[in-house]
Amino acid sequence: MDERLWSAAAAVLTGNDAGGWTRAAPQLYPHQWSWDSAFVAVGWAHLSVPRALTELRSLFAGQWANGMVPHIVYDPAAPAEAYFPDAARWGTGVAAAAPDRPTSGICQPPVHALALAHIAEVADRARGTAGRPGVPNSGAAGPAGARGDVEAVDAALTELYPKVLAWHRYLATERDPQGSGLVSIYHPWESGTDNSPRFDAALARVEVGDLPPYRRRDTGHVADPAQRPSDTEYDRYLWLVELLRRAGYADDRIAATHPFVLKDVLFSAILVAANDALGRIAARIGAPAADRAAIAGWRDRGRAAVDACWDPRLRLCLDQDVRAATPVRCRTVAGFAGLVAGGDRRSELVAELTSPRFAGDPRMRWPVPPSTSPADPAFRPRTYWRGPSWPVLGWLLWRSLGEHPAAAALRAASLEQVRTAGFAEYVEPFTGEPLGSPDQSWTAAVTLDWLAAG
Repeated sequence: MDERLWSAAAAVLTGNDAGGWTRAAPQLYPHQWSWDSAFVAVGWAHLSVPRALTELRSLFAGQWANGMVPHIVYDPAAPAEAYFPDAARWGTGVAAAAPDRPTSGICQPPVHALALAHIAEVADRARGTAGRPGVPNSGAAGPAGARGDVEAVDAALTELYPKVLAWHRYLATERDPQGSGLVSIYHPWESGTDNSPRFDAALARVEVGDLPPYRRRDTGHVADPAQRPSDTEYDRYLWLVELLRRAGYADDRIAATHPFVLKDVLFSAILVAANDALGRIAARIGAPAADRAAIAGWRDRGRAAVDACWDPRLRLCLDQDVRAATPVRCRTVAGFAGLVAGGDRRSELVAELTSPRFAGDPRMRWPVPPSTSPADPAFRPRTYWRGPSWPVLGWLLWRSLGEHPAAAALRAASLEQVRTAGFAEYVEPFTGEPLGSPDQSWTAAVTLDWLAAG
């Protein structure tokens, strides 16, 4: 165990703790982000199981009546100018279930069931290993505390299960009315990989109308504004927000008229893995058989759909551009969706992941996957999701690899990256320069989980 790195990672989480929820980063991201929060709960589980559970409870307090978990739950105490777009720009008061907790009007990948199942596993292990030297536990004092954590987890599973089930049902129905097994996104921000080149063609078709004026704040938090999306991209992002707002966030209307609709293969794969985790939770709490059958059906349908997105030439799984009715042919980390979903292309995807087109490129400072392949024409090593490596995506792929030998190599390389680059939001893949926001909560969180696995 690297105690120094463990302590540093723990200090980032506690430093960003806002009292029941965690800021994604101390300055650039002062609110609670949905999938950040799920990853953060994974890390909190190794420090305090009750605090990890509180993280998810806090997020789901902002869940909409239709089941959607919004991608931002705003801190009402933060000034409006702390982040743009602010809650007023979204205008979600009518649609949101809890207007006293301002939210955005879109969602992010559903990592939450994975986090909840992980917290339960950590608590179970702590009960069995409490008091053993060198074994990280929940922070509870001895075996009695570990038993208390398990009891708290079982109560939280029962409490949160219907909320997570409603979230998954929303994605499986409102975001996939065709029953295809692939989730539709209406904005690049919903993917979590905001300005990935996989959205370039679809965004280029978006004609910006009469856009209300705005002033960006993200470029003021990085040394080089070129790391962030361009102003042209940002205009299109905000026009999509305006259209969603005008549609009243009604999914049926958006699906019929919105100019940007993609079947997101990585989002869909994460939902497959999340449904697998939710199925285990349902079995543990004795959920109704009908629930368990529905969850298994969503999982199996999604896994088959992700497998069907395989492109034999690129050796990756590809998004489907609904408006253009074509697959999106570019090499990005999202193409490893088949690993996340646990489909039939595992060996081929591992070979691609470790190839010179991704982590095996000899120019890489560490053999971790870049967000966009250096072999793709859109690769930019310093620009957000267009080239830099993201530790949190490395963690997701590591978790998906299971016992495969590539998992151990990816974990070791990822920890070396963090030791050198710190808890950066993202990292220049060739030089190892830390980029974006420092002291990023989810980077610290996944570092704790990597260390606990050692």
